[in-house]
Amino acid sequence: MRARLILWAAFAIVHLFVAWLGALEPNQPMGDVYFVYEPWSTAALKGAGIVGITETWVYPHLALAPMILAHAFAWIGNYIIGWAVLVTLCNAVGFWVLVGDGRSRSRRAAAGFWLAFVLAVGPVGMYRIDAITVPLAIAALLWLVRRPMLSAAMLTAGAWIKIWPAALVATAFVAMRRRWDIVAGALVTTAVVVAVVLVSGGAPHLLGFVTEQTGRGLQIEAPLATPYLWGAAAGLPGWSLYYDQEILTFQVSGPGVDVVSAVLTPVLALLAAGVALLGAAKVRRGASFARLMPPLALALVLVLIVVNKVGSPQFHVWLIAPIAFWLVVDRRRAFPLAALALLSAALTHLLYPIVYWQLLSAEPLGVAVLTARNVVLVALLTWTLVRLARVPVVPRAAAASPARPARDTEPAS
Repeated sequence: MRARLILWAAFAIVHLFVAWLGALEPNQPMGDVYFVYEPWSTAALKGAGIVGITETWVYPHLALAPMILAHAFAWIGNYIIGWAVLVTLCNAVGFWVLVGDGRSRSRRAAAGFWLAFVLAVGPVGMYRIDAITVPLAIAALLWLVRRPMLSAAMLTAGAWIKIWPAALVATAFVAMRRRWDIVAGALVTTAVVVAVVLVSGGAPHLLGFVTEQTGRGLQIEAPLATPYLWGAAAGLPGWSLYYDQEILTFQVSGPGVDVVSAVLTPVLALLAAGVALLGAAKVRRGASFARLMPPLALALVLVLIVVNKVGSPQFHVWLIAPIAFWLVVDRRRAFPLAALALLSAALTHLLYPIVYWQLLSAEPLGVAVLTARNVVLVALLTWTLVRLARVPVVPRAAAASPARPARDTEPAS
């Protein structure tokens, strides 16, 4: 009971502090909330147009739901406060599912990691739509074994808010034996969302969140943009940063940047497929769910972050769910990767919003911080892939036994 009270007190302190940091720190870490979320949701409530329905939108369709819901709490002060309250409430639900009765040391460790990560990554982790998907993903992973169809439905709903939870759906399909439950949950949720969009007249914009991404350039925070940033910092002719008025992001220019940007998406798809195939091979050779699921989930999520032409700082919160789940299942093996993820989160916070202006000016300090962060990310991906490759499998003699294969098991506590 005492440990649970301490965790909940820490939860309240961390969320209040990070919410306050959003107003204190430079470079508008809350900017997306009042520059885009509030106008989009206000227009929808007033019947002035619904993004994703009456016009093509950069986000999947369900992303508008929490933006609208935040208005229910705006009476407390304003829309920004309403958004912070909504994120905190969503996190509280996920935290309650994770902590439980507070007796499990592994769950307490995972909860502590979550709070440490929220603090380390700073306000960008709260004041972005990605924050809504984190507690949804954590609860879904914890319920995956007992309620696979519900978990798949939750993860798919998260993917219709921000696409990254689709990696967890794919992981569950590969690692679990109740695959058709995963498929059913994902298909039913997708069918409901698509039906609502079609009935609402949004058929021309159904896949807008996909087509809007195809023409993007290489965003400055993307790991593969790092050489171009150093070129700009060195003043090389043709190497520079610019602001894309259509996508509303800072991107890089330089020799071959269009080719790099064009090939990154297919390379990402190929690498993700390769990781999934490695996981499938492990399953066929008898790897247990508890040993395979955590590194496979983290590896797929890291591929989405590292081999991405966008690379926004809020992408870092995607790491919380797979690492928290790994800590619940096997905290000893997960701890070193959790520590490295916290370092990456802290560097991301230092980068944005604290030294972001130095990055936009291509000053060595800003570029160096980003480079250090990207090196940590690549190291984390490499380490996770090594862990995945080393997941033990059933020896051939045991595989030849007539005994039934091991079933999916509950996360250890």
